[in-house]
Amino acid sequence: MTRQFLDAVKDMGYETTTPIQQKAIPAIRSGQHVIGIAQTGTGKTAAYLLPILQNLKYAQGMLPRCIIIVPTKELVLQVNEQISLLAKYTDLRHAPLYGGVGRKGQAKQIADGLDILVSTPRRLLELYEEEGLEVKNLQILVLDEADRMLDMGFLPQINLILDISPRKKQNLLFSATFSPTVEELSWNFMDFPTKIEISPEATPVETVEQRAYKVPNIQTKLNLLSFLLQDEQYNRVIVFCKTKKSATDIFDILNQRVRGRFRLIHSDKSQNARINAFNEFREGGIRVLIATDVMARGVDIPDVSHVVNFDVPTQSEDYVHRIGRTGRAFKTGCAITFITKSDVFAWDKIEQKIRMSPPIWEIPTEVEIAETPFEENQEMDKIIDEQKRKLDPTFQGAFHEKKDYKVKQKEKARKKISIHTNKGRTTYAPSAPKKNKSSKYKR
Repeated sequence: MTRQFLDAVKDMGYETTTPIQQKAIPAIRSGQHVIGIAQTGTGKTAAYLLPILQNLKYAQGMLPRCIIIVPTKELVLQVNEQISLLAKYTDLRHAPLYGGVGRKGQAKQIADGLDILVSTPRRLLELYEEEGLEVKNLQILVLDEADRMLDMGFLPQINLILDISPRKKQNLLFSATFSPTVEELSWNFMDFPTKIEISPEATPVETVEQRAYKVPNIQTKLNLLSFLLQDEQYNRVIVFCKTKKSATDIFDILNQRVRGRFRLIHSDKSQNARINAFNEFREGGIRVLIATDVMARGVDIPDVSHVVNFDVPTQSEDYVHRIGRTGRAFKTGCAITFITKSDVFAWDKIEQKIRMSPPIWEIPTEVEIAETPFEENQEMDKIIDEQKRKLDPTFQGAFHEKKDYKVKQKEKARKKISIHTNKGRTTYAPSAPKKNKSSKYKR
């Protein structure tokens, strides 16, 4: 490593390399195609940025030589910031590209000359199709958080990017999991790649303490969360929710109950609001960030003390990504999950995925356990029925769909049909018509 990068790494406070960095950096520097699979929080970003920056060396030409594709705007900004820190003693030029802002300003940045672009898939294609972005000089293409991009439905855009980019280039794919869809994607653009897998798929970070509470309802969840946040050890917390409405409701209630600054992030928030909330939380200006899974993957925030899963995620992989927001860079953290009776099915799947059973803690006696409203109990029972029906399609349960009037009428008519047997087979034929006694054709 040259002195420029050694000084930059030293300024960032890095002292030791992680396993993914130890294996990926030499392979990438030598020009190999690389698939990197490692759990979240293990330094994947630096594992590909350092060798890329060393290979590019200095500013050259006007067209981008490296493009890094990531799924979200937050990740674009984060990766771009990492490049700024690692390349601070070089003249390498780079820029972030993402939606929600005008294309013209980004197109001008590209026209002024760049070496590295960090972009979301859709914005890159918009600049290519509408603003004349040229990729003919592309030497390195990186797909980071590949599993997340596929989950978000970006496969068509990724395939288009692969079609427009030069065939002769170095291809890098990094992901926390290596699902069949990610593997199929790698076949589309990588010949004889070096696969580096640091840990079993979807295993949680060892530095994260995991615990769970069984709670009867949402009100008790709120009471428990409010109680936990009174502890000063919960100094930088991310609370994950399933839906935007749930996140907004929790934000409003906690603001009334608990002292401290809170911010809210979900996909309906404006770009500036999301960036400002993210930066404030990262810099320690706010204590609690309430978010949907838009914050679950790839986002690197130092010193997150606790992650609270207010709602159990339906996808096992999302649990791993959520709790990976804490316990990063060899630091310890704690992940807490609230489990209702309708979450047991999803929690069992999570335990199978992570190959362990986090301990169930008793709800503290100071926490009020509220009665479950009838409507909420009905909704949970309905979810349980749906889960059982997935395992057994014949399962009816208490909430099976009622047959409509026309179906009932058809069944009644079917019962009136006489049954005739012909050579061992049972067939259905209408009964013989009754004679009309009032007919004038009498004998």
